[in-house]
Amino acid sequence: MTKLQTTLTMLGTGHALVTECFNTCFFIHSDKSQLLIDTGGGNYLLHQLKAANIDVAGIHHLFITHAHTDHLLGAPWLLRAVSGQVKKGRYEGKLNIYSHAKVLRLLHVFIDELFSKKDKAVMAQCLNFIEVQPEQELAIEQFRLTPFDILSTKELQYGFRLELPDNKILVCLGDEPFNEHCRNDAMNADLLLSEAYCLKAEADKFKPYEKNHSTAFDAGVMAAGLKAKALLLYHTEDSDLAHRAGRYSAEAAENFKGQIFVPRDLDTITL
Repeated sequence: MTKLQTTLTMLGTGHALVTECFNTCFFIHSDKSQLLIDTGGGNYLLHQLKAANIDVAGIHHLFITHAHTDHLLGAPWLLRAVSGQVKKGRYEGKLNIYSHAKVLRLLHVFIDELFSKKDKAVMAQCLNFIEVQPEQELAIEQFRLTPFDILSTKELQYGFRLELPDNKILVCLGDEPFNEHCRNDAMNADLLLSEAYCLKAEADKFKPYEKNHSTAFDAGVMAAGLKAKALLLYHTEDSDLAHRAGRYSAEAAENFKGQIFVPRDLDTITL
């Protein structure tokens, strides 16, 4: 029997204002399913997809967590790229876009205001907008995705619990500190994805708490309490990318004893 395998490719790992890496977004791939999570803040998304050898013509499912610019503004470029593939006869089926009502409304505004009549006609045929509610289970090919409201203080934002084909569980907590309201959704993940804006040791410099973010230390404490098997840190600052993995891992490991990933842009992890 062939063992089912799912991979996660980090297209971007940085927070909104990074310049040395791309904004946080990632791609989950199994033998029969592909799912793009967020789109970063601009058309560099297309560069990252190409660099990761991800064909736009194969992307049929996009989940957008919230309406902040660093997660949403790559979407118009992806839609334009999909439209171009349709015109060339290289795109079959539809691009299914899952999110809450505000994100979908903004995407419609982008399409109405930014694209030509020809592109809009193509998009009308190849885009499928799916409004989702918290705790609504979505069957996305081999994946089972359940979004949950992280109770953001800034903007309605969804985290999600993703059941993989081999029954492993990936949990994405969004890009704000963990809220106890989400405990049942977040418990016992095989891989827990958590923002870590900076090191606790550098909190005075980067001021994560004033921006409603957390540190690598905080993420380690939280992951231990949620009984995660492995922890992935993302949505970080970019001042020392050469040493980020070692420094962030060491701080999170003060409390979390499972495996810790601090990926670079374009790193791929086998789940």
